[in-house]
Amino acid sequence: MNIQRMVRVGDRRIGDGEPVYIIAEIGINHNGCIKMAKKLIDGAVFAGCDAVKFQKRTPELCTPIDQWDIERETPWGRMAYIDYRRKIEFGLAEYSEIDSYCRQKGIHWFASAWDECAVEFMEQFNPVVYKMASATITDSELLNKVRSTGKPVILSTGMSSMEQIEHAISLLDIHNLLLAQSTSSYPCKLNELNLMVIRSFSEKYRSIPIGYSGHETGLAPTYAAVALGASFIERHITLDRALWGTDQAASVEITGMFRLVKDIRDIEKALGDGNKIVYDSEKPAQNKLRKFRDQLV
Repeated sequence: MNIQRMVRVGDRRIGDGEPVYIIAEIGINHNGCIKMAKKLIDGAVFAGCDAVKFQKRTPELCTPIDQWDIERETPWGRMAYIDYRRKIEFGLAEYSEIDSYCRQKGIHWFASAWDECAVEFMEQFNPVVYKMASATITDSELLNKVRSTGKPVILSTGMSSMEQIEHAISLLDIHNLLLAQSTSSYPCKLNELNLMVIRSFSEKYRSIPIGYSGHETGLAPTYAAVALGASFIERHITLDRALWGTDQAASVEITGMFRLVKDIRDIEKALGDGNKIVYDSEKPAQNKLRKFRDQLV
Protein backbone atom coordinates (compact mmCIF):
# COMPACT_ATOMS: atom_id res chain seq x y z
CA MET A 1 0.00 0.00 0.00
CA ASN A 2 1.36 3.42 -0.99
CA ILE A 3 1.31 5.99 1.82
CA GLN A 4 1.21 9.59 0.68
CA ARG A 5 3.66 12.00 2.28
CA MET A 6 1.83 15.29 2.71
CA VAL A 7 1.78 18.12 5.26
CA ARG A 8 -0.21 21.34 4.91
CA VAL A 9 1.77 24.51 5.66
CA GLY A 10 -0.44 27.56 5.51
CA ASP A 11 -2.08 27.63 2.10
CA ARG A 12 0.47 25.17 0.67
CA ARG A 13 0.91 21.42 0.74
CA ILE A 14 4.40 19.94 0.97
CA GLY A 15 5.03 16.38 -0.15
CA ASP A 16 4.32 13.90 -2.91
CA GLY A 17 3.27 15.44 -6.21
CA GLU A 18 3.72 19.01 -4.97
CA PRO A 19 6.30 21.58 -6.11
CA VAL A 20 9.41 21.77 -3.95
CA TYR A 21 8.83 24.25 -1.10
CA ILE A 22 11.79 26.62 -1.12
CA ILE A 23 12.80 28.40 2.07
CA ALA A 24 15.20 31.35 2.15
CA GLU A 25 16.82 31.23 5.59
CA ILE A 26 17.47 34.81 6.68
CA GLY A 27 18.36 33.69 10.19
CA ILE A 28 20.46 36.46 11.70
CA ASN A 29 21.98 37.57 8.39
CA HIS A 30 20.06 40.83 8.91
CA ASN A 31 22.70 41.74 11.56
CA GLY A 32 20.04 43.36 13.73
CA CYS A 33 18.90 45.76 11.00
CA ILE A 34 15.22 45.75 9.99
CA LYS A 35 16.03 47.54 6.72
CA MET A 36 18.44 44.74 5.81
CA ALA A 37 15.82 42.15 6.80
CA LYS A 38 13.33 43.76 4.40
CA LYS A 39 15.92 43.76 1.60
CA LEU A 40 16.44 40.04 2.20
CA ILE A 41 12.67 39.45 2.11
CA ASP A 42 12.53 41.41 -1.15
CA GLY A 43 15.35 39.26 -2.51
CA ALA A 44 13.54 36.05 -1.58
CA VAL A 45 10.35 37.29 -3.24
CA PHE A 46 12.29 38.30 -6.36
CA ALA A 47 13.92 34.86 -6.48
CA GLY A 48 10.54 33.12 -6.25
CA CYS A 49 11.00 31.50 -2.82
CA ASP A 50 7.97 30.22 -0.95
CA ALA A 51 9.05 31.34 2.52
CA VAL A 52 11.61 33.23 4.54
CA LYS A 53 12.80 31.99 7.92
CA PHE A 54 14.26 33.81 10.90
CA GLN A 55 15.69 32.65 14.24
CA LYS A 56 14.16 33.63 17.56
CA ARG A 57 16.08 33.28 20.82
CA THR A 58 15.80 34.54 24.37
CA PRO A 59 19.47 35.54 24.78
CA GLU A 60 19.61 34.87 28.53
CA LEU A 61 18.32 31.31 27.98
CA CYS A 62 20.28 30.41 24.86
CA THR A 63 23.69 31.85 25.70
CA PRO A 64 25.86 29.79 28.09
CA ILE A 65 26.54 31.85 31.21
CA ASP A 66 30.28 31.25 30.97
CA GLN A 67 30.24 33.07 27.60
CA TRP A 68 28.24 36.12 28.65
CA ASP A 69 31.18 38.36 29.50
CA ILE A 70 33.57 37.22 26.76
CA GLU A 71 34.28 40.23 24.57
CA ARG A 72 33.91 39.86 20.82
CA GLU A 73 34.16 42.05 17.75
CA THR A 74 30.69 42.91 16.40
CA PRO A 75 29.19 45.31 13.83
CA TRP A 76 28.71 47.71 16.78
CA GLY A 77 32.29 47.43 18.01
CA ARG A 78 33.80 45.25 20.73
CA MET A 79 31.30 44.17 23.39
CA ALA A 80 30.34 41.34 25.74
CA TYR A 81 28.84 38.37 23.92
CA ILE A 82 25.53 38.57 25.83
CA ASP A 83 25.17 42.23 24.80
CA TYR A 84 25.77 41.25 21.19
CA ARG A 85 23.12 38.49 21.42
CA ARG A 86 20.64 41.03 22.78
CA LYS A 87 21.47 43.61 20.15
CA ILE A 88 21.11 41.26 17.17
CA GLU A 89 17.80 39.81 18.40
CA PHE A 90 14.62 41.23 16.89
CA GLY A 91 11.77 41.99 19.30
CA LEU A 92 8.03 42.67 19.04
CA ALA A 93 8.34 45.87 17.00
CA GLU A 94 10.63 44.33 14.38
CA TYR A 95 8.69 41.07 14.03
CA SER A 96 5.39 42.97 13.79
CA GLU A 97 6.93 44.88 10.91
CA ILE A 98 8.23 41.66 9.34
CA ASP A 99 4.81 40.02 9.70
CA SER A 100 3.07 42.95 7.98
CA TYR A 101 5.74 43.17 5.27
CA CYS A 102 5.62 39.46 4.40
CA ARG A 103 1.82 39.51 4.23
CA GLN A 104 2.06 42.49 1.90
CA LYS A 105 4.61 40.66 -0.27
CA GLY A 106 2.64 37.39 -0.27
CA ILE A 107 5.40 35.18 1.15
CA HIS A 108 5.28 32.82 4.13
CA TRP A 109 7.50 33.60 7.11
CA PHE A 110 8.35 31.67 10.23
CA ALA A 111 11.23 31.11 12.62
CA SER A 112 13.36 28.58 14.43
CA ALA A 113 12.36 28.96 18.08
CA TRP A 114 15.38 28.14 20.25
CA ASP A 115 13.62 28.14 23.63
CA GLU A 116 10.15 27.87 25.13
CA CYS A 117 9.78 31.63 25.66
CA ALA A 118 10.59 32.10 21.97
CA VAL A 119 7.74 29.72 21.07
CA GLU A 120 5.32 31.76 23.20
CA PHE A 121 6.60 34.93 21.52
CA MET A 122 6.15 33.50 18.02
CA GLU A 123 2.63 32.22 18.70
CA GLN A 124 1.24 35.76 18.62
CA PHE A 125 2.08 35.81 14.89
CA ASN A 126 0.41 32.43 14.17
CA PRO A 127 3.32 31.07 12.08
CA VAL A 128 2.51 28.56 9.34
CA VAL A 129 5.17 26.15 10.63
CA TYR A 130 7.93 25.87 13.23
CA LYS A 131 11.51 24.90 12.45
CA MET A 132 13.47 22.93 15.02
CA ALA A 133 17.12 23.81 14.54
CA SER A 134 19.61 20.94 14.68
CA ALA A 135 21.02 22.32 17.93
CA THR A 136 17.64 21.92 19.66
CA ILE A 137 16.76 18.38 18.54
CA THR A 138 17.65 16.92 21.96
CA ASP A 139 15.63 19.48 23.94
CA SER A 140 12.59 17.36 24.83
CA GLU A 141 10.80 20.15 26.70
CA LEU A 142 11.14 22.47 23.71
CA LEU A 143 9.91 19.75 21.33
CA ASN A 144 6.86 19.18 23.54
CA LYS A 145 6.22 22.92 23.69
CA VAL A 146 6.27 23.23 19.90
CA ARG A 147 4.04 20.18 19.48
CA SER A 148 1.50 21.75 21.85
CA THR A 149 0.96 24.60 19.37
CA GLY A 150 -0.55 22.18 16.84
CA LYS A 151 1.56 23.70 14.09
CA PRO A 152 3.54 21.63 11.55
CA VAL A 153 7.19 21.12 12.48
CA ILE A 154 10.31 20.96 10.30
CA LEU A 155 12.92 18.93 12.14
CA SER A 156 16.52 19.51 11.08
CA THR A 157 18.92 16.65 11.79
CA GLY A 158 22.45 18.11 11.75
CA MET A 159 24.90 16.95 14.45
CA SER A 160 22.38 14.22 15.42
CA SER A 161 22.57 10.44 15.69
CA MET A 162 19.74 8.20 14.50
CA GLU A 163 18.87 7.50 18.14
CA GLN A 164 18.49 11.22 18.82
CA ILE A 165 16.42 11.67 15.65
CA GLU A 166 14.15 8.76 16.56
CA HIS A 167 13.60 10.17 20.05
CA ALA A 168 12.73 13.62 18.67
CA ILE A 169 10.26 12.10 16.17
CA SER A 170 8.63 10.14 18.99
CA LEU A 171 7.84 13.42 20.79
CA LEU A 172 6.29 15.11 17.74
CA ASP A 173 3.14 14.51 15.71
CA ILE A 174 4.29 12.24 12.88
CA HIS A 175 1.32 13.36 10.77
CA ASN A 176 2.39 17.01 11.05
CA LEU A 177 6.13 16.57 10.65
CA LEU A 178 8.74 17.28 7.97
CA LEU A 179 12.30 15.94 8.25
CA ALA A 180 15.42 17.61 6.82
CA GLN A 181 18.82 16.10 6.14
CA SER A 182 21.46 18.59 7.26
CA THR A 183 25.11 18.76 8.31
CA SER A 184 25.92 21.44 10.87
CA SER A 185 29.15 22.96 9.63
CA TYR A 186 29.40 26.38 7.98
CA PRO A 187 30.26 26.16 5.17
CA CYS A 188 29.98 22.41 4.90
CA LYS A 189 32.50 20.26 3.02
CA LEU A 190 31.04 18.45 0.01
CA ASN A 191 32.11 15.04 1.30
CA GLU A 192 30.15 15.64 4.53
CA LEU A 193 26.81 16.60 2.98
CA ASN A 194 25.75 12.92 2.78
CA LEU A 195 22.82 13.61 0.46
CA MET A 196 21.99 9.91 0.21
CA VAL A 197 20.49 10.24 3.69
CA ILE A 198 17.53 11.86 1.90
CA ARG A 199 16.88 8.52 0.23
CA SER A 200 17.50 6.62 3.48
CA PHE A 201 15.03 8.83 5.35
CA SER A 202 12.49 8.40 2.54
CA GLU A 203 12.70 4.62 2.83
CA LYS A 204 12.56 4.61 6.63
CA TYR A 205 9.86 7.26 7.18
CA ARG A 206 7.32 6.58 4.46
CA SER A 207 4.69 9.06 5.67
CA ILE A 208 7.01 12.02 6.38
CA PRO A 209 8.01 14.53 3.67
CA ILE A 210 11.81 14.62 3.51
CA GLY A 211 13.81 17.72 2.63
CA TYR A 212 17.26 19.27 2.74
CA SER A 213 18.77 22.15 4.70
CA GLY A 214 22.10 23.00 3.11
CA HIS A 215 25.07 25.01 4.35
CA GLU A 216 27.49 24.37 1.49
CA THR A 217 28.95 26.85 -0.95
CA GLY A 218 27.58 26.52 -4.48
CA LEU A 219 24.27 25.21 -5.77
CA ALA A 220 24.99 21.79 -7.31
CA PRO A 221 24.36 19.75 -4.13
CA THR A 222 20.97 21.39 -3.68
CA TYR A 223 20.00 20.38 -7.22
CA ALA A 224 21.10 16.84 -6.38
CA ALA A 225 18.91 16.92 -3.25
CA VAL A 226 15.89 17.77 -5.41
CA ALA A 227 16.75 14.95 -7.83
CA LEU A 228 16.95 12.57 -4.85
CA GLY A 229 13.40 13.49 -3.90
CA ALA A 230 13.61 16.40 -1.44
CA SER A 231 10.13 17.88 -0.93
CA PHE A 232 11.49 21.10 0.53
CA ILE A 233 14.77 22.99 0.39
CA GLU A 234 16.28 25.49 2.79
CA ARG A 235 19.30 27.65 1.98
CA HIS A 236 20.61 30.72 3.79
CA ILE A 237 20.19 33.98 1.86
CA THR A 238 22.47 37.02 2.08
CA LEU A 239 22.96 40.38 0.43
CA ASP A 240 26.71 39.76 0.28
CA ARG A 241 28.66 36.65 1.34
CA ALA A 242 31.49 38.92 2.53
CA LEU A 243 29.31 40.66 5.13
CA TRP A 244 30.00 40.27 8.86
CA GLY A 245 28.33 37.24 10.42
CA THR A 246 28.86 33.53 11.05
CA ASP A 247 26.38 32.34 8.40
CA GLN A 248 27.15 34.74 5.55
CA ALA A 249 29.86 32.64 3.87
CA ALA A 250 27.55 29.59 3.72
CA SER A 251 24.71 31.65 2.24
CA VAL A 252 23.45 32.29 -1.28
CA GLU A 253 23.31 35.80 -2.67
CA ILE A 254 20.07 37.02 -4.24
CA THR A 255 21.12 36.43 -7.85
CA GLY A 256 22.22 32.93 -6.88
CA MET A 257 18.91 32.29 -5.11
CA PHE A 258 17.04 33.40 -8.24
CA ARG A 259 19.05 30.90 -10.29
CA LEU A 260 18.51 28.20 -7.67
CA VAL A 261 14.73 28.56 -7.72
CA LYS A 262 14.59 28.72 -11.51
CA ASP A 263 16.75 25.62 -11.91
CA ILE A 264 14.77 23.67 -9.30
CA ARG A 265 11.58 24.41 -11.23
CA ASP A 266 13.30 23.19 -14.41
CA ILE A 267 14.46 20.02 -12.63
CA GLU A 268 10.90 19.34 -11.45
CA LYS A 269 9.68 19.50 -15.05
CA ALA A 270 12.54 17.31 -16.28
CA LEU A 271 12.06 14.59 -13.65
CA GLY A 272 8.60 13.68 -14.94
CA ASP A 273 6.45 10.99 -13.34
CA GLY A 274 8.57 7.88 -13.97
CA ASN A 275 6.18 6.29 -16.48
CA LYS A 276 7.92 5.52 -19.77
CA ILE A 277 5.88 6.70 -22.76
CA VAL A 278 6.40 7.82 -26.35
CA TYR A 279 5.83 11.58 -26.57
CA ASP A 280 4.10 13.20 -29.53
CA SER A 281 7.31 15.17 -30.13
CA GLU A 282 9.13 11.86 -30.74
CA LYS A 283 6.68 10.53 -33.32
CA PRO A 284 8.04 12.33 -36.40
CA ALA A 285 11.49 10.87 -35.69
CA GLN A 286 9.91 7.50 -34.89
CA ASN A 287 8.06 7.45 -38.20
CA LYS A 288 11.13 8.53 -40.14
CA LEU A 289 13.87 6.48 -38.50
CA ARG A 290 11.96 3.37 -37.40
CA LYS A 291 10.08 3.09 -40.70
CA PHE A 292 13.37 3.06 -42.60
CA ARG A 293 14.80 0.37 -40.32
CA ASP A 294 11.61 -1.69 -40.42
CA GLN A 295 11.85 -1.79 -44.23
CA LEU A 296 15.32 -3.34 -43.94
CA VAL A 297 14.01 -6.25 -41.86
